[in-house]
Amino acid sequence: MANSQNNNALTVRTLIFIFFVYTLKQGFGLIRYSIPEEMEYGSSVGNIAENLALTVRQLLARKCRLVFAEGRQYLQVNLDNGVLFASGQMDREQLCAQSPSCTLAFQIILENPLEMYRGEVEILDINDNSPTFPEKSIRLQMAESIAPGSRFPLESALDPDVGANTVNRYTISPNEQFGLNVNVREDGTKFAELLLEKQLDREQQASYQLVLTAVDGGNPPRSGTTQINISLLDINDNAPVFENDIYTASLEENAPMGTLVIKIKAIDLDQGTNADLKYSFVNLAPGRVRELFSLDSETGEIKVQEQLDFEDKKSYELDVQAVDNGSPAIAGHCKVLIKLIDVNDNAPEVTVTSLSDKVPEDAAPGTVVALMDVTDRDSGANGQVHCHIPLGLPFKIQSYLNNHYKLTTTRMLDRETTPIYNIPVIAWDSGSPPLSTNKTMQISVSDVNDNTPRFSQSSYSVYVMENNAPGASIFTLTAFDPDLDQNSYISYSFRGNLQDSLVPTYFSINSMNGTIYALPSFDYEKVKTFQIHVQARDAGVPPLSSSATVNVIILDQNDNAPVIVSPSAQSGSAAVEIMPQSAAQGYLVTKIMATDADSGQNARLSYQMVQATDPTLFSVGRNSGEIRTTRNILELDETSQSLVVLVRDNGQPSLSSTTTILLSILGNVSEKISEPRDSYSNPGYFTDINLYLIVTFGSTSVLFLLTIVFLVALKCKQDVGVIQVDGCTVCCCRPRDSKEAFARSPTRRGPLSCSASGQTAPFPESHHYSVCLSPASSKSEFLFLKPYNPSLTQGQR
Repeated sequence: MANSQNNNALTVRTLIFIFFVYTLKQGFGLIRYSIPEEMEYGSSVGNIAENLALTVRQLLARKCRLVFAEGRQYLQVNLDNGVLFASGQMDREQLCAQSPSCTLAFQIILENPLEMYRGEVEILDINDNSPTFPEKSIRLQMAESIAPGSRFPLESALDPDVGANTVNRYTISPNEQFGLNVNVREDGTKFAELLLEKQLDREQQASYQLVLTAVDGGNPPRSGTTQINISLLDINDNAPVFENDIYTASLEENAPMGTLVIKIKAIDLDQGTNADLKYSFVNLAPGRVRELFSLDSETGEIKVQEQLDFEDKKSYELDVQAVDNGSPAIAGHCKVLIKLIDVNDNAPEVTVTSLSDKVPEDAAPGTVVALMDVTDRDSGANGQVHCHIPLGLPFKIQSYLNNHYKLTTTRMLDRETTPIYNIPVIAWDSGSPPLSTNKTMQISVSDVNDNTPRFSQSSYSVYVMENNAPGASIFTLTAFDPDLDQNSYISYSFRGNLQDSLVPTYFSINSMNGTIYALPSFDYEKVKTFQIHVQARDAGVPPLSSSATVNVIILDQNDNAPVIVSPSAQSGSAAVEIMPQSAAQGYLVTKIMATDADSGQNARLSYQMVQATDPTLFSVGRNSGEIRTTRNILELDETSQSLVVLVRDNGQPSLSSTTTILLSILGNVSEKISEPRDSYSNPGYFTDINLYLIVTFGSTSVLFLLTIVFLVALKCKQDVGVIQVDGCTVCCCRPRDSKEAFARSPTRRGPLSCSASGQTAPFPESHHYSVCLSPASSKSEFLFLKPYNPSLTQGQR
């Protein structure tokens, strides 16, 4: 709400003062403006072109500019319209502090011709600052005995504004004790004084918090506050008073030195040094009382200073006083009664009279291990002693005489599970509360050979690559014996029957560490597995043993090259095969069969043709080894073909073998194997050569047809013409009087006159084509194109 009123007031004052410009053109050329402070950027101050009696064009042409003495440009001229505007907010309090008037001088410079005018801007104050106090709080101290009517000057509030906008009045928050006086100094500023109106009593209220408010005379007014913290000073007008006149306390006789017996406390309503109390003993009876107890003079704590004994004295009475530090000092008194309580302050004592250092783990139950005595110096119920050991131990404690006990075994011991027993013997009396004593006896268990060596597994599998180095280590067995010393010393050996008699010829074992060595180099193709029985025996008396089975599995290595079984070389180093010249594409020439003594991937074979007389005529199946023709055999092909096929295994590294096949192509040899017709439909036989042949054949056919059509069109008017196209004879016929033939039979075609001849083409089959023209058509017409029947020209071939 206050901010809204301030904005409204600023708007009203702005309407009054902004844009109010007056120009005084005197002999000195002074131009004066008045504006309120904190104008926003771009706010208009006046029209300098009108004040200088210049047009806007003249102002721009003469390059009008302003120069301020401070160097900072507070105003600027808009050369487009001649308006003088604020280029930044001007804070009157920063520029002129609290000076009654605030004026900024500047120069107006014009060129062509050079002229200079003086200007002044008077910055008018607005109520934009609230009164503030130098401190957020004012601290005052006054004695509680000060007389009413006393005055205390207060810090004045500061307001950077001037005139009516500065501090105008002070107020104080409502209270019953204090008032406020406001005075005026010679310079017109106001200050306030705090006035005490009623008598103070610190014991009723020790402090006051008042709020001092300063209000200025602006419209709307602004205010600022500070807090007045008043502390009252005490006078020594109260004596110390204890909380109780008589304090009682109970204390056990064996309370250690420094034990707190009781804490006494006195209260003094005064403050400060008048309330500082000192505690002390008074009127103590002669003897050891001062030596047995101590009193802290500051805190009032009474503590045990020496060992107490109920049998010496059962109670004590102490006189205590509290003296304040006032002037004069005042004291208060009380009594303290201390009663001692008898306690069970002697614990039982356990004495071991006999103890066996070591007990064999096979000792029979009931074996006496230790003897002990248990005593207590107390009497009555406090001297009655009980004794036991924790449950779960293979021992028990028994009483055989008054306060005499023996420790015996309850079952067989196991050194491997627990080699040492720490047996706590707990003795306690019947006091209230009972006291107890712990006595720990250490008993060692000696070892006997009661554990056999144990392997981690009953069966092991060891994998050894064939062709290993003779004498190489292949595996190490380790057996564990939980016994001690020589009972845990283990030796290893082979254990077997007649079936295992060959094991020592292939393997040896280190009797100390169980390492097995392979004596020869293994061949996977001869032997693939071994089974070895290994025995572990300790050095105990009597010795104990156990065994484990080791399965040695030989792994295959690619050490055998493929062997070609078929076709076999009948003469020399090459196999001879015969095939007919009429063999078509996909004809099975032969199949290569090979074996590999290895196994797995090492025996997986693949076939590859590495050399051929005509690489376009034959192909070999990569996985099947079948050699087939990739096209029809032509008369131009050589009758003797040589193929070199590589057989490779899939080992790492791979091994290979090659075979040479000599093929003889004979014209009248019947096929030994009739290939199924559907073999041509196998997508695997569709090779690149087949594709080239199809494309070539199709292109030739299209060119052939186009040539036929073109030549028929040229020769259609001739009676008879013979055309030789690509080795084929074409006969064209035309009736002499086509009009008459057409007239005789308008709906049927005339007789066809055609001739044909066969021609052998360089393709797998010989084709004959006939071209016939119908005389009934006005245009030449190509009727059909049919293959040539080979049976008609068999004699010619």
